Amino acid sequence: MRGEIDLQKLVTSISPTLIDGEYVFCTFPKAKYGDYLDLEPIAMIRELEGLTLVIPKNKADEKSLHYESVFKGITLSVYSSLDAVGLTAAFATKLGEHGISANVIAGYYHDHIFVQKNLADKAIDALNELARQQ
Repeated sequence: MRGEIDLQKLVTSISPTLIDGEYVFCTFPKAKYGDYLDLEPIAMIRELEGLTLVIPKNKADEKSLHYESVFKGITLSVYSSLDAVGLTAAFATKLGEHGISANVIAGYYHDHIFVQKNLADKAIDALNELARQQ
């Protein structure tokens, strides 16, 4: 089954859902893929400066790792195509209107947004508002 590409349908069907737990972004300058699996990363990306991992906050705390902010994850439950145009812009704009930073990771089936922990409920409300406005 192919994901949805129609922006109108995507936005009205985003169905944002909070991911359990709290997450942090940590960087490891000399790491490679496969390192730090004990931290149970839910995402990793190689950057010029090192490997960035998105990990549960409790795992970072157990290892006394440095992080700057604590995030809650939101999954947009709509099955969006990786070829869809405009969905990220639509929800990032809406969250920005509410002063909420959107750290976005696109999975094969869904988009995942990491927002400041204390703004997670406000972010869910803003995303639901976006869906109703369409």
